[in-house]
Amino acid sequence: MQADRSIPTLDDVAKAAGVSTATVSRCLNLPEQVAKTTLDRVLKTVKDLGYTPNFGARVMAAKRTFTIGAIIPTMENAIFARGLQAFQEELRNHGYTLLVSSSAYRPDVEKDQIKALVARGADGLLLIGYDREPEIYKYLEQQKVPVLIAWAFSKDHDQPSIGFDNRNSMCGLADQVIAHGHRHIGVISGITDGNDRASQRLEGIRDAVLKAGNNPDDLHVVETDFGFQNGAEAMDILLQAKPCPTAVMCGNDVLAVGALRRAKELGIDVPTDLSITGFDDIEIAQIVDPSLTTVHVPHREMGRKAATELVEMVERRSDGVSIELDTFLQLRKSLVSPSS
Repeated sequence: MQADRSIPTLDDVAKAAGVSTATVSRCLNLPEQVAKTTLDRVLKTVKDLGYTPNFGARVMAAKRTFTIGAIIPTMENAIFARGLQAFQEELRNHGYTLLVSSSAYRPDVEKDQIKALVARGADGLLLIGYDREPEIYKYLEQQKVPVLIAWAFSKDHDQPSIGFDNRNSMCGLADQVIAHGHRHIGVISGITDGNDRASQRLEGIRDAVLKAGNNPDDLHVVETDFGFQNGAEAMDILLQAKPCPTAVMCGNDVLAVGALRRAKELGIDVPTDLSITGFDDIEIAQIVDPSLTTVHVPHREMGRKAATELVEMVERRSDGVSIELDTFLQLRKSLVSPSS
């Protein structure tokens, strides 16, 4: 058997490459400041020796862990996947690693996860939506951990965010539903308690109904957890409403696909007998038959910009800048005028 070999050190790399330890550090951390021939020689030596930079030493020198935490409400569907992927890619470009937790839409779980990530030295946190206890923001401020909000935007909130106006975005879609001639509208919403995105989207529909001269109280609303089966079960409830809706607006595409599937199982033709809309424009919205009318959210742009801004905050070059991103309507086959 081969004898155990010691782990290569920075000194080992420097000696083997014929340079100083300072030069090795520059090659690894600031390669643009090193001549190409020297850089190539050092990097080859690093590879040949199997050297891995000491994380603890880097943390002590920089007074950062180069780790960013993100807490999302769920990993069970694709709502957050595209934005989080772009967020991670951009963080990597800046030399940061991402740690992800899922709260299952439970404020108590999110609170514990926030404290756990802070305890593990996260340099900054990405959180989804504004709606949480003020004491959590106070705790993060005391810990001097920068926080950025995503998937939401409000001019009235002090917390910096990279996101979009959920209320106005859904109002625009509801305007389109009403313009198609629908007056009896059902809504399948996410649970609004503790979820400002869900509550703002529901308010957007109510805004459009009121603007059209109708009574928002006449809306048939079912609140449910996010899931395909939840959308199907909510559709069962809405189909018992009197008068029966000619259009069902859903809080996201996952609920909409579940509702659409249940309608087809019951022999209801979508969109001839019933129009259905979603929100988010994830990939499945294009694949289902009929394709889903929805609100396109710029997930990847949001993820990239959130990563860039949060790094700026962590590295003390910014106190936090809020950016509102544009959404747009994606009109597809699931929305038509009512047949009668």
